[in-house]
Amino acid sequence: MKSQKEVLDAIQQAVDMNPNLTLDEIQALAQQKIQQHNHSPNADLCGLSPAQMANWLYDPFDELAGVKICTPDDLSASPVMRYLTLILDEAMQQGGSFKATTKGNLPTSLVKQACNLLPEFAVSQYETHISISEFAGSNEDKCNALHYTRVLAEMSGIIYRRSGRYHVKKTAQKQYQHDGINAFFLPMLKTVITEYNWGYLDGWEEDIDLRTFWVFMLWRLQHHHSIDQLIEEMATAFPKLLHQFKPREYSSPIQSLSSLIEVRFLSRFLQYWGFITLAPGRFRAADEPERKADIQPLLAQTFRFEI
Repeated sequence: MKSQKEVLDAIQQAVDMNPNLTLDEIQALAQQKIQQHNHSPNADLCGLSPAQMANWLYDPFDELAGVKICTPDDLSASPVMRYLTLILDEAMQQGGSFKATTKGNLPTSLVKQACNLLPEFAVSQYETHISISEFAGSNEDKCNALHYTRVLAEMSGIIYRRSGRYHVKKTAQKQYQHDGINAFFLPMLKTVITEYNWGYLDGWEEDIDLRTFWVFMLWRLQHHHSIDQLIEEMATAFPKLLHQFKPREYSSPIQSLSSLIEVRFLSRFLQYWGFITLAPGRFRAADEPERKADIQPLLAQTFRFEI
């Protein structure tokens, strides 16, 4: 890597200028140079230091530096949280559980309620036909955003299926009665970042885990709102990502990266949660304006960057 070579060159230059340094002094010098490099702004990382970037890439969800993650007071604009409310209310009205379909899905009556919520969401401005909607369908399998919510709720330990019924855990029932739907916002968010497979709903061959880069991508998108600039910044900061895509006749590696980020990060994460809306259409022609994500109030209310 270029940055590693720069550090090694700086150490070598210092040793050449001071040939009488002891081994201990050389080790101390090397440590100083490494620390200086790790905590200095890097242009390829949009001004972040390597240490800050390492925190965002590898540290636990609860130990991220430079970003505060909060629960907004009003979650009514979030499809995921509204769908979870429907699921919990359906169960609570029936003593804590409700019957699943023979396939193990949510009942069609609940799916219909979820579909009826679509006009209340900002994303509804881009909806055209139910057959291509992520937020509507005749059953759970055809309503990706609802299915996604149910899966997250199970993974988060809020609901579980047993004997043909969906149950809300006793602890979750108490939380819901005491704190409302807000009690589950951060647990669900943590689950989608740390446990949920972002490739679950798509057919991409490449096993590229974009969850690793979620804080960086969110920080950049919140800063400039530009999808095209986000892709360029990702390619610059993490050039090895481009090498992970198989050659395609009609798609360059950076176009493949762009498509993957739009599907897994922008559409099926940020848009499902109500953080952004995204106009349809994946690739733009050279004469078309730069694509922007429409940032929703929930994004700034949830993620507060201090960089």
